[in-house]
Amino acid sequence: MLTRTLGALSVIALAACAAFTSATANADDNDDGGSRGRPVKVMIISMFGPEGQVWLDKLGPWRDIPVDGLSPDYPAVHCNRQDVCVMTTGMGHTNAAASIMALTFSPRFDLRHTYFMVAGIAGIDPQQGTVGSAAWAKYLVDFGIQWEIDGREIPAGWNTGYLGINTKSPAEKPPLDYRTEVFQLNTQLADTAFALSRNVVLSDNAQAQAARAKYSYAPANRPPTVIQCDTLAGDTWWSGTLLGQRARDWIKILTDGKGVYCTTQQEDNATYEALKRAAAVHKVDLNRVAVVRAGSDFDRPYDGQTSADNLLNYAAQGGFTIALENLYRSGNPLVQDIVTHWGEWRDGVPKR
Repeated sequence: MLTRTLGALSVIALAACAAFTSATANADDNDDGGSRGRPVKVMIISMFGPEGQVWLDKLGPWRDIPVDGLSPDYPAVHCNRQDVCVMTTGMGHTNAAASIMALTFSPRFDLRHTYFMVAGIAGIDPQQGTVGSAAWAKYLVDFGIQWEIDGREIPAGWNTGYLGINTKSPAEKPPLDYRTEVFQLNTQLADTAFALSRNVVLSDNAQAQAARAKYSYAPANRPPTVIQCDTLAGDTWWSGTLLGQRARDWIKILTDGKGVYCTTQQEDNATYEALKRAAAVHKVDLNRVAVVRAGSDFDRPYDGQTSADNLLNYAAQGGFTIALENLYRSGNPLVQDIVTHWGEWRDGVPKR
């Protein structure tokens, strides 16, 4: 599904990109930190301009470091004096994979001890969270790697037109031939991130409160909180109760019942695979990857609403602005703990 952005917000994204480059001075070639490149403690990965801007507005001043191969819309990585950096990949699987590969194989950075935090907005399952909720994931599951039969022609007895590739029914777990269908993150890091942020007060607004009040059940109709549940990636932005149930089932199938679906976005499996390839040649450490997604809209309608109305009018839910703010509120405790206590974090996630 999406990264949940307005088509009209492409203008905002481009404006944010301009702000990235005009607000800070460009780094020159001597600022790379030696032959291995500049060391980075935390790399915040955003997917489009407003997601990155929420960090740039709060943690500067910044130095811009251009990197060959990044998105032409977001051609530089922005780093502050705490060795916290922010990059923006561009939206969707393709942009995410290409940008992360460019970053990790660039000589401008030493990322061997870096913690990577993907921080983006997403659709959210109203049975697990609400608009504004921020969810730390332990599993990344790809929703796009499936067979699909036209929903008007599904076989009798099936509850969906989706099934795993090279399976015989929707309930079977497929052979993981692509090797990108499901990834498990470092549980200790995910738990630490959740523990550091679980009590933060999240942003909310009247529009989001009115939207969630239309749902008759919790947690959809309650204020946003920081939660733990898993995320589903796919470039198709979908809406629907039946598709939402398939999302729940698909994560259960691919994680052998251990994962719990709650957010839907476009990029995270592609981002992780690019990091995995860099890890294979010892450029990054996969145990240092965290993912937080904040709900900007519901993935399915409330009772009496159509799925089309939920999709076409998603911006009316009021979740976009608060989700962006809550990425910062939920993610910054981890960022600050890492940089403030670097001696504890440098060699791996500390046991607490």
